[in-house]
Amino acid sequence: MISKTTHRLLAAFSILVAVWLVAPTLIVIPISFTDKASLVFPVTGWSTRWYENFFTNPTWVGSLVNSFRIAAVVAVVATVIGTAAAVALHRRAGARSNTPLQGLLMAPMIVPGIVLAVGVYAVFLRIGLTGTFLGFVLAHTVMALPFVVVAVGASLASFDNSLLAASASLGANPWTTFLRVTLPSIMPGVISGFLFAFIASFDEVILALFIQSPYLRTLPVKMFTSVTRDTDPTVAAASTLILCITSFMIVVGVLLTNKNRRRHADDQ
Repeated sequence: MISKTTHRLLAAFSILVAVWLVAPTLIVIPISFTDKASLVFPVTGWSTRWYENFFTNPTWVGSLVNSFRIAAVVAVVATVIGTAAAVALHRRAGARSNTPLQGLLMAPMIVPGIVLAVGVYAVFLRIGLTGTFLGFVLAHTVMALPFVVVAVGASLASFDNSLLAASASLGANPWTTFLRVTLPSIMPGVISGFLFAFIASFDEVILALFIQSPYLRTLPVKMFTSVTRDTDPTVAAASTLILCITSFMIVVGVLLTNKNRRRHADDQ
């Protein structure tokens, strides 16, 4: 059994590691408020001019809107497909066909991003999906699907299968059983999968670089191209916005998941 002193040392060490990993990311926040015309740290003067430049520039705002639209659709599509896949794998637990199917579903998470991007680009170029909204949604859905499968699968691991038999014995059909028994029980995993899919699509840059067009460009791609051309601190303002949006999504997800778990526990 771990002593209180050891537990505190481990907690302190974990906090130090977390700070060490997160601190470089947080540096972009003060840089985004600099009054200089280049990326300078530490900041010697403060200004909101770069946020004003971001929200008054149609290219930056358009890229942000594109990222939101694509990520929202991808999150919905990936959650529906990923939840169905996770439930199917769970019900067929132990089947020989599960192993290759799981490998196929997890492949986008395992394969290097540049390899996936080149493959998707080659296929989309042949069928005319590069630079299209549908192309972005399909490509990002493939990339985000493993996150949903893992999150929902983790919730299903603790699911009591005897509830399915009880529901069937009461005359419920499979669809009703899923909606009224299975789905409420695994909702924390579904919510987590939805948020992970949204964030994965919203932050994706490698895949988006290959399938972009001058008329459809996401915010991470716009940031990448901006950094390669100049050192305008507008990119720091964009980075801060992405950091705030993703952090907000994670916090909301945690709160909703905890609320759903408490409600489910009370119902039982």
